[in-house]
Amino acid sequence: MNSGYTWREVLRPPTGSDRATRLLDHLTRRWRHGSALEWRGRIERGEVTLDGRTTFEEEPLFEGQELVWRRPPWNEPEVPLEFELLHEDDQLLAVAKPAGLPTMPSGGRFLEHTLLHQVRRRWPDASPLHRLDRGTSGVVLFASSSVARRAAAHAWQAGEVRRLYLGLVAGRVRADRLAIRVPIGERPHPSLGRVFVAADDGRPSTTHVRVVERRGDGAQAQTLVEVEIESGRPHQIRIHLAFAGHPLVGEPFFERGGGWRDDPGARPGDAGYRLHAWRVALRHPTTDAAMEIESPPPSDLRARRPFQAGATEEPAA
Repeated sequence: MNSGYTWREVLRPPTGSDRATRLLDHLTRRWRHGSALEWRGRIERGEVTLDGRTTFEEEPLFEGQELVWRRPPWNEPEVPLEFELLHEDDQLLAVAKPAGLPTMPSGGRFLEHTLLHQVRRRWPDASPLHRLDRGTSGVVLFASSSVARRAAAHAWQAGEVRRLYLGLVAGRVRADRLAIRVPIGERPHPSLGRVFVAADDGRPSTTHVRVVERRGDGAQAQTLVEVEIESGRPHQIRIHLAFAGHPLVGEPFFERGGGWRDDPGARPGDAGYRLHAWRVALRHPTTDAAMEIESPPPSDLRARRPFQAGATEEPAA
């Protein structure tokens, strides 16, 4: 059981469809951590306060009030908590995240069972420079100082950081190289609120794919691919590979075409797919020295023959 957590919000003026003037309505629509019945119980138990005092479900809300939910400790789902140290200096930290461990707290399920919490037990000032989906393993970078954070953020925005992944996809990818250029945006989901999918009106996104190895034939065919992303949209690699007709082996949520599977129990954060962030190339945020940090892939994502990482410009797909 973890130590619990306190959520805080200073109320802003209600606008448009987000308008909510009563406490229970606001909590159910905006915070989403449960049904109206669950929120009613929390209010009655005194877990929710408004400007430091207990409140009631029909109390009207006003701009500038402080809304607080002190969530009691809860049992988090079991996940692998061990990680491997790949690089450490006084400015930069790199670790290898195991598949199944969330990078950051999310969805009200994970707090201490996250890579961030585990890393900060040893390096309290570490700040993640990016994140991986829970089911993705491999390199995650942390900054150890504000100087490193700013320099790394600038390099990321300027496209100066290269990220290479290895993934195992369903089917036999015919082309040796693909460039998948499909916008990614949010769509309303019947039970999850809004989720990211392939969307014509979404943000521009580009993923480069290179075939490393083709395995098997027919319905059992699989392809090991190397992937490099220019942008960094949520679930980008998973969405793009599914859009291209080759979802990752074990993909629990996204289906061919880049939308979601018709499964009411599936969530974007579910694990089980085969994707590994195996190499990050960048310049050190303070020394400007070129760096390559690598996390060896699991056995099923290792090529059975040598190959050279790094794709050149590919034709569009």
